[in-house]
Amino acid sequence: MGRQSSERSTSASLATRYLAFAMLSTAANFAVQASVMQLAPSPSLMPSMLAGTAAGFGLKYVLDKRWIFFDGYTSYGDEMLKVALYGLFSVLTTLIFWGFEIAFWTVWKTDLAKYTGGALGLSIGYISKYALDRKFVFKPEEA
Repeated sequence: MGRQSSERSTSASLATRYLAFAMLSTAANFAVQASVMQLAPSPSLMPSMLAGTAAGFGLKYVLDKRWIFFDGYTSYGDEMLKVALYGLFSVLTTLIFWGFEIAFWTVWKTDLAKYTGGALGLSIGYISKYALDRKFVFKPEEA
């Protein structure tokens, strides 16, 4: 009985951290997007999305590696493979994010719609990405 309670507590803690990190990455993404839109001589959607995505990616990788998957450094080759796979899955799930953000922007043409679509797309993408990263990038140690 105690073990199940401990496992649920650990799972809840992990889910809470993952959600918090997703929110931090999303906030970083949107803050960079807003900055690019303000600083660009001619505001454009795509440069702001690319810059925001890059910022969110870097932050999320570091947080996931250390605090979600508790992944240590093994070798340069292993690390490069992890970054490559993490990046590939990020690209795939970013297409979900961008699809929603662009669709909402296209339909309603407001910042609120753009960020609402982005938040919805990021949510779906993060759920998918966790499953992919757990299975293929930060594989649990085989017993």
